[in-house]
Amino acid sequence: MNQVKPCGTERYDQSYGVGYRVGHDDFSPYGRVNRLRKQFLDREFNIDIQRARLITQVYKNNPDMSAKLKTAYALENILEHVAIDLYDEELIVGEVAAPAKAAPIYPEFSVKWIIDELKHHPFDQRAHDKFYITDEDRDELLEILEFWRGKTVEDLVNARLTEDEKKGSELGKKVYMTNLYHFAGVGHFVLDYPQLLEQGYDGYLAQVRQKLETLDSGDADFEEKRDFYQAMEIELKAACAYIRRYAQLAASRAEREQNPGRKQELLQIAENCNQIAGGPARTMWQAVQLWHFATTITQIESNGHSISYGRMDQWLYPYYKKDMEQGVITKEFAQELLETAYVKTGNPSKLKDKMTVEVRSGRGWGGESLTIGGVNEDGNDASNDLTFMLLEASAHTRMMNPWVCVRMHENTPYELKVKAVECIRAGYGHPKLFNDVPTIEVMLKKGMTLKEARNYEVVGCVEPDLPGYEYGFHDSAYMNIAKVMELALNGGACIDCSDQCPRYAKCAAIGRTLGPDTGSLADFQNIGQVLESFDKQMKFWTDQMCQGINVIDEAHRERKPLPYASAFFNDCIDKGKDLSEGGARYNFTGPQASGIATCADTLSVISQLVFDEGRYTGQELLQAIRDNWDGHDVLYALVNSSKVHHYGNDDDYADNFFKEVFNCYCRNIEGRKNPRGGTFCPGVYTVNANVGLGLDLGASLDGRKSREPLSDNMGPVHTSAASHDIYGPTAISNSVTKVDHSRATNGTLLNWKFPPECVAGKTGRENLISFIDTYFAKKAMHCQFNIMSTEMMRAAMKKPEDYKDMLVRVAGYSAYFVELGKPLQMDLINRTELSF
Repeated sequence: MNQVKPCGTERYDQSYGVGYRVGHDDFSPYGRVNRLRKQFLDREFNIDIQRARLITQVYKNNPDMSAKLKTAYALENILEHVAIDLYDEELIVGEVAAPAKAAPIYPEFSVKWIIDELKHHPFDQRAHDKFYITDEDRDELLEILEFWRGKTVEDLVNARLTEDEKKGSELGKKVYMTNLYHFAGVGHFVLDYPQLLEQGYDGYLAQVRQKLETLDSGDADFEEKRDFYQAMEIELKAACAYIRRYAQLAASRAEREQNPGRKQELLQIAENCNQIAGGPARTMWQAVQLWHFATTITQIESNGHSISYGRMDQWLYPYYKKDMEQGVITKEFAQELLETAYVKTGNPSKLKDKMTVEVRSGRGWGGESLTIGGVNEDGNDASNDLTFMLLEASAHTRMMNPWVCVRMHENTPYELKVKAVECIRAGYGHPKLFNDVPTIEVMLKKGMTLKEARNYEVVGCVEPDLPGYEYGFHDSAYMNIAKVMELALNGGACIDCSDQCPRYAKCAAIGRTLGPDTGSLADFQNIGQVLESFDKQMKFWTDQMCQGINVIDEAHRERKPLPYASAFFNDCIDKGKDLSEGGARYNFTGPQASGIATCADTLSVISQLVFDEGRYTGQELLQAIRDNWDGHDVLYALVNSSKVHHYGNDDDYADNFFKEVFNCYCRNIEGRKNPRGGTFCPGVYTVNANVGLGLDLGASLDGRKSREPLSDNMGPVHTSAASHDIYGPTAISNSVTKVDHSRATNGTLLNWKFPPECVAGKTGRENLISFIDTYFAKKAMHCQFNIMSTEMMRAAMKKPEDYKDMLVRVAGYSAYFVELGKPLQMDLINRTELSF
């Protein structure tokens, strides 16, 4: 009998190297894993039109059918007829209705941009993030997409937005961006995997059928509930049939397989699929396979980013433990299984528009966070053998996905801290770290019980979420609060309205004045008036943004409900309500602020140079940024020097303005109502939107020039002239933790960048552990690291072919550096390189 041993398959202090290593493809001790990883990296990205063809057939033939039933029959048609395959050596099977690394098309959300790019901006001619499509498929896809004009989620949203809501959004001047759900699916949730594995699809089907049998035709919502239950039944049955297709395929391949070892694997894959095509998981292998199918079918239905994996070390552990105790598997096979599953998660690919990939980049689905560690429902440490093995799988595969997140608390075992830091300093961008204390406070503030709060996991980049209970509409918008500050300083008008403005034509069409006239810096008599103007502009623009998000929310409910995903959320079946209708127990909407430090340093400059020292007038400062600092060299140098107070240096003068801006945003968001019966939750992070939002913003008084990125997430300002933080990581840590992170109930994010030599050796490792402990003791919510030198990133820009698998931590996620657009690459390079 095999005994379960703690700390994974390797020593807890196993070193994985320090920093990225060029030319290595043998990180895993398992040859299969290394080969699968290489195959993944070598495979081209393509566009696959099967899903678009199959969903269109249903919508064309059933124009008067309800949205729920259209969604259901479409998924059924896709799962029944999409071509399936099984790749050499893989242990986990199933894709997102397209071959590996091929992007399916979701015409029900938006089509105009796809049509435009197919005709005028071919996907295979992009500078990066290329996708390939055959001429025959291109012609058919154009014909398919024409059917969807006027019928998409985007079309409904555009028809309902007011002019004020449009002009502030990406359709206008980008005071805020709601494009993620405006043009695509929502996602950003976690299914109830423990319940799914325990009862299987048959358990849900039994519940749904019982509800249908007892449904009261006199109920005011009878038709809505009937369609919901019927749709869910159709989709769950289709999922079972789809999994059986893979069982048949594996059995067929086994008959022809000559290698005895592989033949046995294929037979086991067939047995696994037959068991979970309705029934519960009995083994660890079956549990991983059911998790994968359930997740990918959700992606096929919903198109949503960040459909995350929850606390995998918790929900998978009972199956692992039982298999080990009964001698069903060895620990080595369990580890190899996890690693092949990690490689498999890289296959889903998503087509994104040319403007998005110009600054954000990445052809992966995006946001599949996997949470490990933390406390259990009683408040005790929850780490186990799988906690360590899942980290080892990350170090051995070094893939973009999954986005591993380690929850930490005051009693986190030292061994787990060491394992996490060994992975971090290997330089591939994983894992990110979360602090249980403020994050559990977040969940309590959202109205959850303590038991529920302790079970939080992370979706997407940094959003705290309750698996199987919360439909959080996380990441619903990015507000460019640096733009709000610009309007607050200039009478509600854009400062840069010359023909050099990147959006001049659109600006001219909208009109120069965007928001209410709340005064001008040229006339303000004190910093209090500046703050008052900023608060008024914030109120106006958060009104527009939140109203616009609610329009999008309602459009998804009307045109793209989610009956399949709803099955795996507690309360949806009992209520007879889809997720999009408020069926989940907890319903939130989470937009986030971008450019907090940009605004803080702007206020610090104004307060010091105008009102405290009187060295410049407000009019002179306005003129400097109207001129993009040209001809204002002395002022530009001063603003970017240590002679001016800057956030990030443990300087209360500037840090207090950071608190003002942070709290201003939060109080203007929190408590607003959404259409699903829930409330809005503020987030304070940019992910990488600081780059795109900066490209559409003129110069600002923190020392930015036009088109430069905004400040990065919760981090200090770094302009092309200088980084504003000069006293090292401890000072940054002190500045960042002067705000109450738990007030940002949709999450906060902070990036750290250290060169490899800073964290090398045992001393470097212990210094990093001590630094993290100290930072989290101050109740910071989150942090993540790039262990990457500026020189190496510049080298990768010069010879990308030598660095194709070099992962970097962007913001909440890791990505291949050479696939990023140049603006984002430069933002990473320009981040302050710190040392202890």
